[in-house]
Amino acid sequence: MKRTKFKIEYQLKTSSINILWNSIGTPLGLAEWFADGVTVNNEEYVFSWDKNEQTAFLIDNKVNTSIRFQWEEDKGTDYYFELKIVALEVTGDLALIIIDFAEPGDKEDSIMLWNKQIETLRRKTGM
Repeated sequence: MKRTKFKIEYQLKTSSINILWNSIGTPLGLAEWFADGVTVNNEEYVFSWDKNEQTAFLIDNKVNTSIRFQWEEDKGTDYYFELKIVALEVTGDLALIIIDFAEPGDKEDSIMLWNKQIETLRRKTGM
């Protein structure tokens, strides 16, 4: 089944690109909020939750701007997920834009999962 692309924007209470980048662009930062554990071997990231593991490949990395992964199961497709930092002109705060793909009928569940992940990010970092 063809997945549809969606984008979510989360306004964060920080103006520090370095703090936000460390949370989304480093294995240690990702292990704080995205997964229970992250191991990296070159471009291969293994994310673990409880006793489950899922492998993703780093397909784009623009330091302090964005990071894009593709799940192993999506290799050979156009599907990916991206975490992108943008500055908000009015407040000076930063926003995190999530770009992801979902199966028809699964978009709301995917958004709820991202909402939960971002709440964990906010709680752990104070953003």
